[in-house]
Amino acid sequence: MTFQNTSSASPAHPAAERAYEHVKTAIIRGDLAGGDSVSENALCRELELSRTPMHEAFLRLAAEGLLTLESRRGAVVRPMSPHEATDVLEMREAIEGAAAARVVAEGTADGIASALEELLAQQGAAIEADDVAAFIDADSRFHATVIEASGNAIAIMFTARLRDRQQRLRHQLMRVRPEQLRASLEHHRQLAAALAEGDSDRYARTLHEHVASHRGAL
Repeated sequence: MTFQNTSSASPAHPAAERAYEHVKTAIIRGDLAGGDSVSENALCRELELSRTPMHEAFLRLAAEGLLTLESRRGAVVRPMSPHEATDVLEMREAIEGAAAARVVAEGTADGIASALEELLAQQGAAIEADDVAAFIDADSRFHATVIEASGNAIAIMFTARLRDRQQRLRHQLMRVRPEQLRASLEHHRQLAAALAEGDSDRYARTLHEHVASHRGAL
C-alpha cells in the first residue's frame, strides 16, 4: 500500500511536498527520533530549498502530530506515547481481524494466496539481505492485502489513516529488537496458513500474538 496523505491541507508547490516527504520519512523510519530538534535552516541547505516551502512542510507535519513547533527550540519531533501506540495497535488488530473474518466467510482467500506467498518470499529475502526497510515494506503490504481483500471500504480507509503511525511503530520495534524480524515472518506464515484453511479464529489468535510483540517494544 502506498503512503496516504491524511492532512486536510496540501502543499502549494512541489518544493513543499519534497520537504514534507523528506522529513516525514525520516521520522517514520526513526532517523529522526522523538524529542530530536529539527533545524529548518539546515534542511533548507540540505535540500536546497527556501524557507517558505520548508516552513509550510513543518506546519503540515505539526498538523499531523509528527512535529511540535516550540517558540524556543523550534521544530521538535513529537514522540509517540505508549498510550497512543497502544491505541493504534488495538485499532489495527480490530480492523484486520474483522477483515480476515470477512475474507474467510466470503471465500476470497484463494484470490490473494499467491500475493501473500510472494510477500512472504520478499520478507525472507529481506532478512537474508539484512534489509530492514524492505522487510517492513513487505510486512505492511502483507497486512494491507488481507484488509483490501475484504472489500470493506471503511476498513481500508481507516487502515490508510493508521499506516504512518503503524510504520513508525514497526521501525521502532525492528530497531529495538532486530531479532523480531524472523518471529514476525513466522507469524505471517501462520496467518497465511489460517486464511488458506478458512480458520478465522486461528487468524485472530495469531494476529493478537503478532500485535502483542509490538507492544513489547513500546
